[in-house]
Amino acid sequence: MYRIAIVEDEAPCREELRGYIERYGQEHGQEFSVYPFADGSEILQNYEPRYDVILLDIEMPRVGGMEAAQAIREVDENVVLVFITNMAQYAIKGYSVGALDFVMKPVSYYTFQMKFTRALERAAKRRNEEILLTLPDRIQRIGVQQIHYVEVQDHMLHYHTEQGEYVLRGTLQNAEKQLAPYHFARCNHWYIVNLAHVQQVKRDTVVVAGHELEISRRARTGFLNALTDYIGGAS
Repeated sequence: MYRIAIVEDEAPCREELRGYIERYGQEHGQEFSVYPFADGSEILQNYEPRYDVILLDIEMPRVGGMEAAQAIREVDENVVLVFITNMAQYAIKGYSVGALDFVMKPVSYYTFQMKFTRALERAAKRRNEEILLTLPDRIQRIGVQQIHYVEVQDHMLHYHTEQGEYVLRGTLQNAEKQLAPYHFARCNHWYIVNLAHVQQVKRDTVVVAGHELEISRRARTGFLNALTDYIGGAS
């Protein structure tokens, strides 16, 4: 099920979009959870990266769509944004916040279903390449290819990523199971490595995104086999 947020200050337009989503679901055999918001300030209140697609009106009286999109992008770089507008000049500005597309008002169902299909395709692709981390203060969506390696210390998992380090409670076994489809491999009892970020393998260590990690005797054969298979498949 996809989570769709509608941010639109005009109630008739908001309900029209909700109706289009319901019709689309019936026609394509899909289910959606729809979350309506009356303006940008509502969706920004306690925002967490839980939505797959946000349909966002640009012209709203309190917090406009462009301002809301900029704030959303600071904490959620992966959600698919589609702007709803009657002002074509905003289209170029939208690319600065990574908007996928624009729908011009008045919105016809024919146009909506084409744009919505494209948004769902993008969301599906990102879903397959993302995981959710339950942090002490929030839920963080993160692309798996942004993860360099995962480390366990005192029953806490440390996700070392391009954006920094995320720390949460968990076991390395569960993290290993979650990341297994994305070419991660264990190099010792404390680390799971993203094979895409391996830069060098030495006798007893592996260099991952500039960090040198130990390869234990027990894990060595499995790790090197996984790395060989990955390199062979990626070439």
